[in-house]
Amino acid sequence: MRISHNIIDYHSFGSQRAANPEEYVRLHFGLKGRYEFHCKQLNASFDLCGHHNNILYSDRLDLLVNNKSKRIETFGIDFSTEAFVQIAQQGNEPLKRFADKVLRRENALLAPVWKTSNIKIQQVIHDILHCSFGEELRELYLLSKSLELLVLQAEQYEAKECSAFIRKSSDKKKLIEAKELLTSRMSDPPTIVELSKLVGLNEYKLKKGFKELFGTTIFGYIHSSRMRLAKRLLLVTDKSAKEIAYEAGYNSPQYFSQSFKKEFGISPNSLRKTPDFAPD
Repeated sequence: MRISHNIIDYHSFGSQRAANPEEYVRLHFGLKGRYEFHCKQLNASFDLCGHHNNILYSDRLDLLVNNKSKRIETFGIDFSTEAFVQIAQQGNEPLKRFADKVLRRENALLAPVWKTSNIKIQQVIHDILHCSFGEELRELYLLSKSLELLVLQAEQYEAKECSAFIRKSSDKKKLIEAKELLTSRMSDPPTIVELSKLVGLNEYKLKKGFKELFGTTIFGYIHSSRMRLAKRLLLVTDKSAKEIAYEAGYNSPQYFSQSFKKEFGISPNSLRKTPDFAPD
């Protein structure tokens, strides 16, 4: 298994070729930016932006990539075909069908339509990128989180599509922009009214579309992100709980402590004293 995290900055817009001579199965996640790519092995093109994911099997890979933003950030987990098939054959129907294609050495995607990564998937990627375990436990932790990502993808691709509220790609891009704005301003996030104006969506479509696309409400996303930020800062910095409360966007350290304990079942100070019992 191999984990990769790539951030590419471009000086201009254009086409670039990319190739990989290896045979592998890749869990691919777009984190930021917009790009279009054509895959020779799949004989297909995809126009992608923001938080998307899919699983790809390819015996060699030849891509023509057109960047449509100045920065593209991606994350991926590559499995050997043997390891992936062994795992996937114990999974749900989408994984089993995909594993059969891998066994037949048929270049394929888990599904032709790329899904938007929900908040659960994004949080696991965040946990991997900010892994605080030492060398002895790091590989085991990364393996467990990689399998968790695979499970979340399999779950997402098995879910039946409801009558989608957000149907226009332009609205979807605005919702992704809204989430990025919230992420960049977590300590002082815009109100629903402000966010609605900033991205050009009415409040109803913003709230309902956000929940549909990311699987949580706007307030739920802010709360979850703040809690995870606070937990990471408690574990990897020497900042006081009071400092962390303010950095995470809480005006009252007491309210922060209460919220943290309600979320994780342990107080901020207790977590720092017993990091081995840190909850996921």
